[in-house]
Amino acid sequence: MSVKTIRDNLQLGIYKIIDPFVRLLIKIGLTPNAVTIIGLLLNIIVAIIFVFGAEVTNHGDLSYVGWAGAMVLFAGLFDMLDGQVARVGNMSSTFGAFFDSVLDRYSEMILFLGICYYLIAHHYFLSSLFAFIALIGSVMVSYSRARAEGLGVDCKGGMMQRPERIVLISLSAMACGITSHFIGGDYKLFIPGLPFQIFETITIFTLPIAIMAVLTNITAVNRILDAKKALDQKDSNKTSINNGDHKILSFLFALIMVSTMLNAQQVQAKTTPSTPAAFNEVDTFPVPKQYPNLLFYLQRTPNTNTVMYELNIDKKTGELDKDNPIHVYWIRYTEPGNPHKELNFIQRKYAFGLKVKQLDEKNWEIKFVSTSKRILYLRKADNNKYYVFTKINDVNSILKRVYLKIEGGTFWFPNVVYIELKGNDAQTGKSNIERI
Repeated sequence: MSVKTIRDNLQLGIYKIIDPFVRLLIKIGLTPNAVTIIGLLLNIIVAIIFVFGAEVTNHGDLSYVGWAGAMVLFAGLFDMLDGQVARVGNMSSTFGAFFDSVLDRYSEMILFLGICYYLIAHHYFLSSLFAFIALIGSVMVSYSRARAEGLGVDCKGGMMQRPERIVLISLSAMACGITSHFIGGDYKLFIPGLPFQIFETITIFTLPIAIMAVLTNITAVNRILDAKKALDQKDSNKTSINNGDHKILSFLFALIMVSTMLNAQQVQAKTTPSTPAAFNEVDTFPVPKQYPNLLFYLQRTPNTNTVMYELNIDKKTGELDKDNPIHVYWIRYTEPGNPHKELNFIQRKYAFGLKVKQLDEKNWEIKFVSTSKRILYLRKADNNKYYVFTKINDVNSILKRVYLKIEGGTFWFPNVVYIELKGNDAQTGKSNIERI
């Protein structure tokens, strides 16, 4: 079992425990933003405890460290609660996500301000340096992810993400405070022959911070390298498309035309010059309606038959089939009654089918079997609904429609005039259309 799987399972377990408290917060009228503000205020209290402890206690009194650790854990609980309140209470918003991210950075910097102040005041200069380096790493772990996602690539993973940092600081601080009660805050362990102690009570708190200083910066560097790889690939793909290599595009989508092989003669008989609008005008194509689980659909000339990409919901359990999350089928508009039909083998394996790779519990990577140029992502949003995301005009968008405009050419090498992607901006909801 991977570290990521263990982390996800622990997170789900914690959510089950805190859900009753989440529902209580919703019942008394607290919004996700209010919960986020409470978390910030609690972290300010943590910093005050460290500063006050530095001013009123002597070098060997570590009781304030223990109390501050307990408050860090309590404040960290609210970091999880705001997201759950948004999801369970159906109060998710784009600004709320932004607000939470910004205040989390404030909370973390204020927390480390208190830690550094305490360590400097009690003359733990080396430990205070590691605390400052840990602060740099913590901020860069978050910033590298945010900046990469702003440029359109995922940049997650690594050790010492925010939940791990909160748990490590809180548990080590509490352990330090409790241990000092039994062995004293001035306890030191020496080894004969060494001019310095190898352990003292404060080490229980400062050693984990030193480890965090190393691991957070390693995680930040790894995210930078991952982002570089993804962005270089994105630039390469964009350059390839913008060069206007229509022959390559035609070849990639030639396999799509194979899907009409079994009914090519029927289609040609029904699509005549007397219906030029159906051939030339995109807007005259039918729009599938009353399909609550529809993700997006694909249409192409020379006929109006439509390929549907729907969530694959198990009718018995009502749950998503996570191994095969998307059901692909036809609406045959050119046939009486507009029947629904499954894709045949050729259509499924070489034309309209999908390659699906599960990334985690809520995310899948999707590619058409006919081309890997455009990567799609099936994701579960904060409103508990699934959408397919992709880049349209370099903007993260919810995909709604794919259209292929074909004029002339041969059966195996059709003249693909353009490929149109239509969707909605994931942030603003505005319509977004790109023609390649």
